[in-house]
Amino acid sequence: MRLVYHPAGHDDDLRVALVELQAGRWRQARELLWQTGTHWALRTTRTQLLAVAAARSDVVDVWLAEEPDSYDAQLMAVRVAVERALRAHRQHHPQTLDFEMRARRAALLAARRAPHDPVPWVCLVALAQVDARQLRPEHRMRSAEPMLPSGPWGLLYEVNQRDPYNREAYHRVVQFLLALEGPSGASLATVFDFGRSVASQRPVGSPLLLLPAYAQVEQRRQSRADPLWRRQWAQESMLDYTLTAFHDWFHKAPVEHRSVADLNLLAYALWAGHRYLEAAEVFEAMGSYAAREPWASVHDGAAGPDPGEALLLRARAESLSYARTRRPRAGPHP
Repeated sequence: MRLVYHPAGHDDDLRVALVELQAGRWRQARELLWQTGTHWALRTTRTQLLAVAAARSDVVDVWLAEEPDSYDAQLMAVRVAVERALRAHRQHHPQTLDFEMRARRAALLAARRAPHDPVPWVCLVALAQVDARQLRPEHRMRSAEPMLPSGPWGLLYEVNQRDPYNREAYHRVVQFLLALEGPSGASLATVFDFGRSVASQRPVGSPLLLLPAYAQVEQRRQSRADPLWRRQWAQESMLDYTLTAFHDWFHKAPVEHRSVADLNLLAYALWAGHRYLEAAEVFEAMGSYAAREPWASVHDGAAGPDPGEALLLRARAESLSYARTRRPRAGPHP
C-alpha cells in the first residue's frame, strides 16, 4: 500500500489550513482556530502543527499586522517564536538565547491576556529544554515525586490547572529531562520513572498512557547494539502499559483526537509484544497514514532505502494476516 506521511493525519480541516499557511495564506488557520474554540487538547495540537508550517515564513506576522487585536494571531506568533527558539537550540545557533527570550516574553504576554488558555503555559514548558543548565528558577523547582529531579514542575502545574494531562506539555517535560546537563542530568531511568508515574495515574482517554512506550523507544535510540531489546515489549511489566493504552486510550478517546504519532507507536508496541490481534485493530484505524517514528528508530537494519518503512509494512501485514485467521467469519445469510 502507499503510505501517507502527514502530521495532520485524519484531521482534514487542519490539513487544509497547513497547505494554506505554507502558501502564505492565513485565513484558513484563523477559521480553524475559531472553530476549535476552547477544546484545549485539539487547540494545543493544531497550534503546534500550524507553527511548524509557519516558522519559515512571515505569514503569521502578516496576519498579526492585519488583525492586531486577534488573540489567535497573537497566540500563533507565540507558537512560531517558540518553534524558532527550539530550532535554534537544536542547531546550536549563536543567537539561541535571544530567540528563547523573545519567545518567553511573548508567551507570558499571551498568558496574561488569556489566563484560561493552557497553550501559553505549554509554550513555557517547551522552552525549558533550551535551559539545559536550569539557570532560570522556574526550571529547577523540586518535584513532588522523590524519584524525579528538579524541573519545570510549576509550569506543568499551571498547564494542568487549565487542561489536565495535556499531551504536549508532558512530552515537553520528557524532552527537558533528556536535555539536562551536568550533575543534575536525568538518566534514561528517570524518563521511565516519569512515564510510569504518569501512566500509573491511569488518565482514561489520554494518550499519555503511552509515555512508558515513548521511554522504551528512547532506550532503543541510546542502545542500538542490544540484541535483546525487542523482547522487552513482550515482558509483562511493559505489556501491561501497552494494553492499558490500547483499552483506556485507543478504545475510549474520540477518533479525531488520536494522533498519527501515537497510533504508530501503539501499533508497534502491540506488534513487538506479540499482540497481533490488537495491533491489527490499530493498523486498521491508521489506514494509509503513517509516521516515521518509531519505525526509523527501532528497525533491525533491513535492506532497502527505507528500513523503517519496511518494518512498518511488515508489522502491518503480519498483524492483519493474523487477524484474518482469528476473527470469526460471518455465517451464511438465512
